[in-house]
Amino acid sequence: MAQSRLQYLQGYLRPHRQQLMLGVGALLLVNILSVWIPLIIGDAVERLKIAFSQGTILRYVVLILALATVMWAIRMASRVMLFGVGRKVEFDLKQRIFEHLLSLESAYFAENTIGDLINRATSDVDNIRRLLGFAVLSLANTLFAYTFTVPAMLRISVRLTLVALVIYPVMMFLVGSFSNRLRQQQLDVQQSLSDLSTLIQEDMSGIGLIKIYAQESNEQQAFAQRNHALLDANLALARTRNTLFPLLGGLASLSLAIILAVGARSIAAGTLAVGDFVTLLLYVNNLVFPTALLGFTITAYQRGEVSVDRIEAIFTAQPKVANVSGAITLPIDHVAGRLQAKGLTYQYPGTSTPAIENIAFTLEPGETVALVGPIGSGKSTLAKALPRILEISAGQLYIDGHDVTQVTLEDLRRAIAFVPQDSFLFSTKIKNNLRYGMPLAEMPEIEGAAKLAQIQGEILNFPSQYETLVGERGITLSGGQRQRTALGRALLIDAPILVLDDALSSVDNQTATQILDNLSQGTQRKTVIFITHQMSAAANCDRIMVMEKGKIVQTGTHDSLVTRPGLYQKLWNQHKLKEVLQ
Repeated sequence: MAQSRLQYLQGYLRPHRQQLMLGVGALLLVNILSVWIPLIIGDAVERLKIAFSQGTILRYVVLILALATVMWAIRMASRVMLFGVGRKVEFDLKQRIFEHLLSLESAYFAENTIGDLINRATSDVDNIRRLLGFAVLSLANTLFAYTFTVPAMLRISVRLTLVALVIYPVMMFLVGSFSNRLRQQQLDVQQSLSDLSTLIQEDMSGIGLIKIYAQESNEQQAFAQRNHALLDANLALARTRNTLFPLLGGLASLSLAIILAVGARSIAAGTLAVGDFVTLLLYVNNLVFPTALLGFTITAYQRGEVSVDRIEAIFTAQPKVANVSGAITLPIDHVAGRLQAKGLTYQYPGTSTPAIENIAFTLEPGETVALVGPIGSGKSTLAKALPRILEISAGQLYIDGHDVTQVTLEDLRRAIAFVPQDSFLFSTKIKNNLRYGMPLAEMPEIEGAAKLAQIQGEILNFPSQYETLVGERGITLSGGQRQRTALGRALLIDAPILVLDDALSSVDNQTATQILDNLSQGTQRKTVIFITHQMSAAANCDRIMVMEKGKIVQTGTHDSLVTRPGLYQKLWNQHKLKEVLQ
């Protein structure tokens, strides 16, 4: 797994390897200068010990100041470049995650909460950005510091160098012993944050329901529990970090104290020059900072490891509904609107019986067909199968004689406009919701679709008319207005086939009937599948198909079915009884 994580990280960095190499190269120069400057200072000490001169001091000061300035400038450039790589990877990942999520089917979002997905696209991506910015800089700096500084120290005194570095294996042991705990605690933090984000997202979406049932106090308690779980996870991680980091910093400083004690004896014994001792002190000091930062680097790496796993879990989810190899195109102006099912069967994963089974029918272009039946009879499953919202097997469903599984998804869904019962609207102007499928549509086209959907009059009564903001999920509109706006959105794309999955359930029978009449008249009649419980509207359709337990059990016109004993007659009688009771 560790190897695969490194491969993933390399993949993230690959598009920016040139900038990465420039940043690492700049760090290399910084560390070369950090080795050179102490040598100059040590040489200055030795020279001044022999003959003190203000001119000599001034020359050394100017030289050291110039080199330090150059080193500072190069260090800043390296930080800008390496942190910039982290930001670019962050951008790339967010773009990839969003595009990949759009390619997945609706079932994926039923299995993965929105709050968790948002957290992965924000917090987890941010952790990877830190890993590939700060952590890469820190690791490269530490590697170069040891690579150049330790050999320089050994040249001065092998004994003092070994004494100064004797404490570092202990530091490596500490890092190794804490790493697994840090990784697990970081995973706990990320999961707790996802749980909290999910609750916030759900409560904000369902705020109306919370208020209707007066559940504010219960939701507050649920939030407090998850918030407390996040606090506990963060505190546990903080305790581990606050134990490890001071230990690493203290041990790094201890090496400095050791060399001071041992080096002073060597100077007194005459085996070590004062200038060399000063140089050694500066070298050890150069190692203290990157070594002390090792704890922070480890934390960034542990966070990044956890986040890589969580993000790659999104990328490994492949869309179950996708274009087959060699899928054919089907231009919308060539689609007549003929639909045919041959033994259409679909079974949801994890269930024991098919939702629809052995469905067979033929819909002619321009025909309006009502689909009625009890709840759970498979009507919505059939509706979702038509535009391949659900993945169906080949050879079961045809549009104008073409197997729908062999047609590109873009063309198929352009030819079949699907309007679900849950009429989702975006938090924008009503005109933008209407033209969502055709963003460049002009107002005459928008108004024409609104008229067909019987929503034009109400829009004109709004203070801002088509500029009216509908609020999140269309909260400012009534249920019927939302459904007719969603219908207008589908009508605007002018697809030859229209599937209404109980999409007029909040509209009265008279308006629903008028909408169907609008769709079945004129020279550009649509093939309409009208799934409904509104029997009066269904009665006016060209044909009615009755479903029960996943099968079509009756087919015919209203006049023929209402006189024939069966499910349709029963549903019609129940409808008439309700009318009388009302």
